Amino acid sequence: MNWIILIVAGLFEVAFAFCLGKAKEATGTDMYLWYAGFLIALAISMGLLVKATQTLPIGTAYAVWTGIGAVGTVLIGILVFKEPTTFLRLLFITTLVISIIGLKMVSH
Repeated sequence: MNWIILIVAGLFEVAFAFCLGKAKEATGTDMYLWYAGFLIALAISMGLLVKATQTLPIGTAYAVWTGIGAVGTVLIGILVFKEPTTFLRLLFITTLVISIIGLKMVSH
């Protein structure tokens, strides 16, 4: 169950990065709403990370959490914010995903 909590925490990390990107593009009230979304997603992500680390090794949990956030944020950048997609960028994201899976496999 704590692995599921950790994955959800990682997805909320992606959400707070998304909110930052949208806030950067927005003005006025919309900007403040995106920043509020950032703070809410940040609080949820951190709270779930704390919960997951009660039974998972901290080093593995933190690496998986940041890995999910990094991969998800890069994908959001490519798909939503039209950031460049290059072979090397995709290669390194792929190696990051493989590393996250490897950490999960060797953790107790």
